[in-house]
Amino acid sequence: MSNSKVFLAELIGTFALVFFGAGAAVSGLTTFGVALAHGLTLAVMAYTFGYISGTHINPAVTFGLALQGAIQWSQAAVYWAAQFSGAIAAAAVLNFVASDFTVAATAGSMTLAHPVTAMIIEAILTFFLVNTILHTAVGGKGGAFAGWAIGTTLTVAILGGGHFTGASLNPARTFGPALFTGDWMDGATYLIYFVGPFVGSAIAVAVYRFFTSADAPMMVAASVMAETKKPAAKKPAAKRK
Repeated sequence: MSNSKVFLAELIGTFALVFFGAGAAVSGLTTFGVALAHGLTLAVMAYTFGYISGTHINPAVTFGLALQGAIQWSQAAVYWAAQFSGAIAAAAVLNFVASDFTVAATAGSMTLAHPVTAMIIEAILTFFLVNTILHTAVGGKGGAFAGWAIGTTLTVAILGGGHFTGASLNPARTFGPALFTGDWMDGATYLIYFVGPFVGSAIAVAVYRFFTSADAPMMVAASVMAETKKPAAKKPAAKRK
């Protein structure tokens, strides 16, 4: 697929994720509503643009897939440019129409009080998201339900971690609104919402490689054992003359 098509698909997808996800927060929805807005948008975009770009719409996901070798690092730069552009554009629109845009920022009870702990939580949440993507979409184990599995994982992650960090799992999702709230100048923003997701993504790749590399030897060993256990074929008895 051409880089221009990938760029546009990722830009639109990330715009939708930030516009609907952050827009749900701006509209005053509860954490459950915000989680559904993010998760459903991700699932829909996966089925809409998956055949074009794979629908990463998340720099941490792109990082993980580049580490895994699913895409080239030169392609990753195209993905990142599109994702941050889409997030910034969506945040700009929301900032223009919303009376209180600060609620669109990804933040939680630990963001200011315990930034290192918040980083660890973001890493854990992102691990589960990228883990799902690797097994269902990259590994092909999710079939037609891969998009819903990925969207559901994001929904559950926000429900579980939203109170603590806002559950971004996505540097672009955080950076877009941060440009308009002033948080982009805070070093903790990068520690929590950039370092955390990238570390979680890298760990997910390492775990995925462990699982997939273990399968082949085990299958070969099982096959060899099955062959050795087969009873020797009986030779037909010689006919008496």
